[in-house]
Amino acid sequence: MAGASALLLGPTIVPNSVFGAGAPGNRVTVGMIGMGRQAYHSNLKTFLNFSDVQVVAVCDVDGWRLDNARKAVEKHYGSGRSSGTFKGCSAHRDFREVLERGDIDAVMISTPDHWHVPMATAAARAGKDICCEKPLTLNIAEGRVLSDTVRRYGRVFRTDSEFRSHECFRRTCELVLNGRIGKVHTIRTGVPAGDVAGTPQPEMTVPEELDYDLWLGPAPLAPYTLKRVHPRQSYARPGWMRVLDYCEGMVTNWGAHLNDIAQWGNGTERTGPVEVEAGGKFPSDGLWNVLLSFEVRYKFANGVRMFYAISRPYVRFEGTAGWIEADYGKQSIKAEPQSILKSKIAPDEIHLPLKHEKRDFIDAVKTRGQTLEDAEVGHRTTSLCQLGHIAIQVGRKLKWDPDAERFTNDQTANRLLHRPMRSPWML
Repeated sequence: MAGASALLLGPTIVPNSVFGAGAPGNRVTVGMIGMGRQAYHSNLKTFLNFSDVQVVAVCDVDGWRLDNARKAVEKHYGSGRSSGTFKGCSAHRDFREVLERGDIDAVMISTPDHWHVPMATAAARAGKDICCEKPLTLNIAEGRVLSDTVRRYGRVFRTDSEFRSHECFRRTCELVLNGRIGKVHTIRTGVPAGDVAGTPQPEMTVPEELDYDLWLGPAPLAPYTLKRVHPRQSYARPGWMRVLDYCEGMVTNWGAHLNDIAQWGNGTERTGPVEVEAGGKFPSDGLWNVLLSFEVRYKFANGVRMFYAISRPYVRFEGTAGWIEADYGKQSIKAEPQSILKSKIAPDEIHLPLKHEKRDFIDAVKTRGQTLEDAEVGHRTTSLCQLGHIAIQVGRKLKWDPDAERFTNDQTANRLLHRPMRSPWML
């Protein structure tokens, strides 16, 4: 790639003795791809504070964000310059330059959703381990491609949802899986309202700091307008989260959190439902066109029925011996009977781990183990949300084969399992 060779001269890997036990061959070098709001305020800071990680490269198509990220990394590691332990952080506009570097072990992908799968599959083929923001995909077919590619190349993968790291959700699922509410028959999940319809916006001149064509990448060609992308020189909520070409809105955005917990507690995290029907409301016009409201009903092969809607962020499991509910906003659990909450988990029962999601990723990179939410689990959770999205679009009950990942009763719905991609980003 033209110009890439000069940028490949990144930070030097230092001898084992420099860092001691915390960072020789044990240190994981990370490249950050996408430096918007979530990456800058959360993902980057977490990795910078791990003693066994060094961020060696940052990447973004927005020059202002890219420069801020580079400065943040260099400020954090600045004290290491005099000792020679830090040689600087390289900055890249094109993610392919990051993947070409031989001194990078893993990447953190924090881009708009439409870029997740093209970047993650390219990273797997380049031999990088991958932590990727949720929701992983924009459609079910590319989720299958992602999971299969990660498996084929033997890479460590972590779906970057933090909800399994919240004690209220871990404890709830542990109690459910150990039968404290009896046989589960119903699950209810909710997500907050967060997306509103927007009016059309006229075409604008592309800002000088933005590589807009590379921002679009695999998405359809479309004229630049501020509310299609993100605010200039700001980390405010971006417009792309409300446009279907780049994101499916709250149905997958927060659904990737709460429905992952539902799958975890239901023991279905590597499969899916067998029936789905739904209703919802899309805006009548405007640039921002994601769902304004929805209600989805699922049935699983084990007989469990699940109800998912915009309300508040929670997960509730109902069984033959009681119910238990975890509330994200209050970070609390309630149950009936209340004695469920005092139940002890015996040594020979199911014990679910509690670990920060990025700690989980780095530990798996070092041990070559499996993360708590790998590509298959992330794909199945995202596809659960997307099944509801499809059912709303076709307006009828659908029967789903979770093994073949096809609808058995509706070819129109099957055509919605895919989306076209612009060359050269086709999978």
